[in-house]
Amino acid sequence: MSKPRIWYLPSPSHTEKIFSKETYKAFRDNFDVEVNNLETASTPSEVEEKISRFDGLVTGWGVAPFTKTALERADKLKIIVHSAGSVKYLFNSEMITKQIVPKRIRIFSANHSIALNVAEHTVGSLIMMSRRWFHHALNIRNRKMWQDSELTKTCQHLRGSVVGIVSASAVGKEVIRLLKSFNVQILIYDPYLDEQEASKLNVERVDLKRLFKNSDMVTIHAPSTPETEGLIGSEQLRLLKDDAVLINTSRGSVLDSDALYEVAKLGRIQVHLDVTYPEPLPEDHVLRSLPNVVITPHISARGKYGMHKIGETSLTALIKFFEGIDPIPGQIDLSKWSYLA
Repeated sequence: MSKPRIWYLPSPSHTEKIFSKETYKAFRDNFDVEVNNLETASTPSEVEEKISRFDGLVTGWGVAPFTKTALERADKLKIIVHSAGSVKYLFNSEMITKQIVPKRIRIFSANHSIALNVAEHTVGSLIMMSRRWFHHALNIRNRKMWQDSELTKTCQHLRGSVVGIVSASAVGKEVIRLLKSFNVQILIYDPYLDEQEASKLNVERVDLKRLFKNSDMVTIHAPSTPETEGLIGSEQLRLLKDDAVLINTSRGSVLDSDALYEVAKLGRIQVHLDVTYPEPLPEDHVLRSLPNVVITPHISARGKYGMHKIGETSLTALIKFFEGIDPIPGQIDLSKWSYLA
């Protein structure tokens, strides 16, 4: 029996990032793979020309969005495995409803693998910001001050705190899992999370007002959609407790930067932004100068463990699909396309 034909569209540098040698060998052994040996991804016209030959495609960072013509010609195509995060840029809504769904093409995303790295970064940030490590270190280096009592006056660290999580996304759920050992109370805002699922996660569903008012720490994991643009603004930020910690590792557009500055400049909250809007922030942006705002350059998703998990889960998705398992782990529910990240 012949092996399924798979077209691997990403560049070799993408391959090195997400595949261990063992996983990539297993990928090549299990399937009849045509690889892209160029450092640039295949162009839309190349995809249109060759897509009819393949049973499956592997996409990833750097791969261009699909065209209507390409999908029209995808007569054999059964599955698209995205060895990266969001798939929203690859297709528009019309392609999903009029081409992908009617052709019964399955779409997989490795978003849950990336979530492992982002969640680790988030929990580390909750610990770092609540314990003020960054500020203590700068005091010792720049001010020659051994200890500043103002930095330790509240001593509300992660363990035993109330943590508010905005969105039960893949990252949000992984953060919840990691926080189990810290004896925290978790409040969550997510309009798509029902009571049954919240009970399974052992979290309390609340509105944004209550979440920001009652939490010692708030971490944002909402996707970037029209509904979430500017979701967090002055109305919520003004409710934060003194010495509260605010983390954003989702998308910069979810958090109103101007409103954040007005609250953060008072010095009563601690903020860590791994994402901003715009990104990067201009060099003269006022948030850059605040001592209680720590900004990192969108690095939370990085890390060998999560990256290699992308390769592993992408391979698993292909193997399980061609074994007849449906749905496969990581398969996108296309009925929820409009509010996917």
